[in-house]
Amino acid sequence: MNKQISSINNTYIRQLVQLRDKSRERKKSGVFLIEGEREISLAIKGDYEINTILFYPELISEERLNKLTLQQINTIEISKEVYQKLAYRDTTEGVLAVVKAKPHSLENLKLKTEKPLLLIAEAPEKPGNIGALLRTADAANVDAVIIANPKTDLYNPNIIRSSVGCVFTKQIAMGSTTEIIQFLKAKNIRIYCAALQASVNYHTQDFTKPTAIVVGTEATGLSEEWLNSSDQNIIIPMQGEIDSMNVSVAAGILIFEAKRQRDFR
Repeated sequence: MNKQISSINNTYIRQLVQLRDKSRERKKSGVFLIEGEREISLAIKGDYEINTILFYPELISEERLNKLTLQQINTIEISKEVYQKLAYRDTTEGVLAVVKAKPHSLENLKLKTEKPLLLIAEAPEKPGNIGALLRTADAANVDAVIIANPKTDLYNPNIIRSSVGCVFTKQIAMGSTTEIIQFLKAKNIRIYCAALQASVNYHTQDFTKPTAIVVGTEATGLSEEWLNSSDQNIIIPMQGEIDSMNVSVAAGILIFEAKRQRDFR
């Protein structure tokens, strides 16, 4: 028989609200909260360890729950009030999971090909942009995403939501700009920085070799450290009145050019 919690004042439920809302709680406990069937199924597929499933039976049946997990996981039946207290999204699927975080250091990054294609973002702050970058990485099936000088907790619920679960589908590593550049140089991965200065049109470059495409923020671009370490700065030719575009859109154009070259050469 499932354990049941019906009160929003339950100590465990109050802890979960803190876990959802506060980065420091997620870091301290080493776990985070996922909402939704698709996101939970992608986390399971990505070998994340599920600690607990919470479900509201009016919205999800135990049969669907069993199909989702396909394994014995601690489950808690919750009331409508508890579900509404924990749910972050307007869409109601009736299921949440408490999940163990993974380490995201460069040492844990396993490149499984001799010619990896990496997407690197320096200091992205907006969860929506990070989510969109992760969706692009998933769509292009890049080998890994690396975030330099991270400003936002990867398990922020807005990132999970905006990435539609793609935060769980790719290898993700984090580190300082210095550490990442050293990592790339040690593995002879060419660095292509999206930048306005000393740049050539992106489609003139050969991305079939081991490649890292590096993007910065729309506000400040890439740091001097990246620009000084770049093998080649690349630019997307603009035909309008402005000289920049959304970072996730730019990353998509560059990554899919690399994919096009690799598919046809």
